[in-house]
Amino acid sequence: MAEEYGNVKAEPFSIGHFIVRVVVGTIVLAITAALTPGFAIAGIWPLVLGAIVLALLDILASSLLGANAAPFGRGITGFILAAAIIYITQFFVAGYSVSILGAILGALIYGLVDLVIPGRAM
Repeated sequence: MAEEYGNVKAEPFSIGHFIVRVVVGTIVLAITAALTPGFAIAGIWPLVLGAIVLALLDILASSLLGANAAPFGRGITGFILAAAIIYITQFFVAGYSVSILGAILGALIYGLVDLVIPGRAM
């Protein structure tokens, strides 16, 4: 059963759910990096590792802050949190680089692509 923090429902953690988030996140991240100026991923392994780090940072933000880090999940708060997570990920993944403007544009594109591809990517 999902716990609720304010208006945000925290999904229970499961390995299957996490794997789906990483697979969908990898696809959405690849599309986002391809369409966003100032955002570069240097290969398949940085892409997969970046998706894993994004998913873990999202879980951490959801559990600690009770905030949905999806770009359109909580309005401007979710958008800013998504941009911050996209930007912070570069410090954990070699071959993943993004400028501040790239992170902002990336959060917008990530959110739009996430609306089209089923599944919660971030």
